Amino acid sequence: MTETNPRVLLLGLDSVPPDFLFDRFLPQMPHLKSLLDRGQHGTLRTIDPPITVPAWAVMFTGVDPGTLGIYGFRHRRPRSYWDNYTPTPQMIPQPPIWEILSRLGRRVCVIGMPPGYPPPKVNGVYISDFLTPSSARDFCHPASLVPEVQAVSGGYTFDVTFRADDRERIAKELFTMTERRFKVARHLWAKEKWDFFALHEIGPDRLHHAFWKYFDATHPRHEEHPQFTDLADRYYAMVDEEIGKLLETVDDKVNILVASDHGSQAMDGCFCINQWLIENDYLALNGPAPARGTPLEKTSVNWSKTSVWGAGGYYARLNFNVRGREPQGIVDPKEVPELRRRLAEDLEKVRLPNGQPLAPEVRAPDQIYRQVRGDAPDLMAYFGHLKWRSAGTLGNDSLFLNENDTGPDDSVHSFDGVFLLARPGHSGRTALPQQSILDVGPTLLKMMDVPVPAEMQGRAIPAWL
Repeated sequence: MTETNPRVLLLGLDSVPPDFLFDRFLPQMPHLKSLLDRGQHGTLRTIDPPITVPAWAVMFTGVDPGTLGIYGFRHRRPRSYWDNYTPTPQMIPQPPIWEILSRLGRRVCVIGMPPGYPPPKVNGVYISDFLTPSSARDFCHPASLVPEVQAVSGGYTFDVTFRADDRERIAKELFTMTERRFKVARHLWAKEKWDFFALHEIGPDRLHHAFWKYFDATHPRHEEHPQFTDLADRYYAMVDEEIGKLLETVDDKVNILVASDHGSQAMDGCFCINQWLIENDYLALNGPAPARGTPLEKTSVNWSKTSVWGAGGYYARLNFNVRGREPQGIVDPKEVPELRRRLAEDLEKVRLPNGQPLAPEVRAPDQIYRQVRGDAPDLMAYFGHLKWRSAGTLGNDSLFLNENDTGPDDSVHSFDGVFLLARPGHSGRTALPQQSILDVGPTLLKMMDVPVPAEMQGRAIPAWL
């Protein structure tokens, strides 16, 4: 590295929407406000689907989820019904920017960027992400760094179990996790002059899921609580304090980017996709309906009469039981386009409990991505502008649930994340038009005087350069 190489510090705050960072919690965040007052900011539009994995991978590779072959946390293995796997960094076919920089001899430090386990080998340091097994002891590259990380942090924490009722425990662990991660970040930042340094903090996402109904008076299930009503204010203030401690050691020649992978919003409820599929003759069981809340994979499915089944989550992953592809497939491959059309048409007829349309957005991977690699669902469906989760369980009293079927959850994702770029020599607060998450990787490379690979689908953002 030479002193003339532009340097980048990236702070990734998972799931933060624009109104939180630029309005709601800004009074509690003086250090972020200082960056805002000397930087460029705006909305960062995420991708389909708006999920942590693959969104961060898209940000740093500059290609869409289909090209990456990553569509969420879980992927169904070929020629199976229930055999799922979680993506790893080794499965990503396009090099993220830290790999590109490493090949050029630039020094990089990456903390927690998903998917990040097992940690990839880089020219520097990589600490794996929130998907790391709690028992893992191989979560650092180089492996020799693990004892140092544990000693500095006091016990490194990857994630908190947040879909649970013991919210006092969640709150305590949430603050501890974030404080420990930033402690490690400050320690590593001070070790050398990194060309590229990236920190991912999953904490905001966990805060939103576990506590949104307490800090949002418009939430459908809003509750006042003496301990939790101001918890979001206190958490965002703590994050800002931790950022401030890190910025004290950052000189004015470093480019600082704050970004989120997607936004968040209050959850209205869940739409029971598999129950709906049964009622509309797409899915059949052997025997009567199971007990309330039974996962589909725990039931006996009559595959000889099933053409479609789905999965729960932020969006419905709809799979077709295709002959020659699935073990007991019945749908002729030539009938798939018509099945897609009919399924989307039938979903359009669904009404919410208040009589309003469910407003499904049904998207086929081969129609929205440059290419479709890996194991994509046949269709992706969003409900009620993403405010309604997909519930995959059966035996529920209604097609609509007020609460999440896999544990307490107050929020869902949204398409609008944030960016805030403070550059050397820039003064004044500048609001920019909405930018695409696909463009971040190419922009950072160009900012660091590194050629942008032709494979990247995104383009450098002129206003950032």
